[in-house]
Amino acid sequence: QLQASGGGLVQAGGSLRLSCAASGFRSDDYVIGWFRQAPGKEREGVSCISVIDGSQYYADSGKGRFTISSDNAKNTVYLEMNNLEPEDTGVYFCAGALHLMRAGPMRVHEYDYWGQGTQVTVSS
Repeated sequence: QLQASGGGLVQAGGSLRLSCAASGFRSDDYVIGWFRQAPGKEREGVSCISVIDGSQYYADSGKGRFTISSDNAKNTVYLEMNNLEPEDTGVYFCAGALHLMRAGPMRVHEYDYWGQGTQVTVSS
């Protein structure tokens, strides 16, 4: 199971930290990714991290502004989002890909488990 939290309403230029708590994974080899979906748009990958080797991937939308990290002792992955823009508004989902070992370009169909999503709203 994946439990996402930390969303909210913030003004442009502000920051939020999202958390994704994982439980029930039998393997230590997996990638956790953050996706987002704006109204009327397709779900897109934002960032992901490999739990086993720590490799990270950022989509262009978040490079330089977002930082992904993991606390393996807590089975939690964080997405620190800084300098938020109205275009970052959407529902953010965390997802787990059990067959991936390294972080890389994100494809929705490669992720097996999904959290419930947390709303991020950035006002201008």
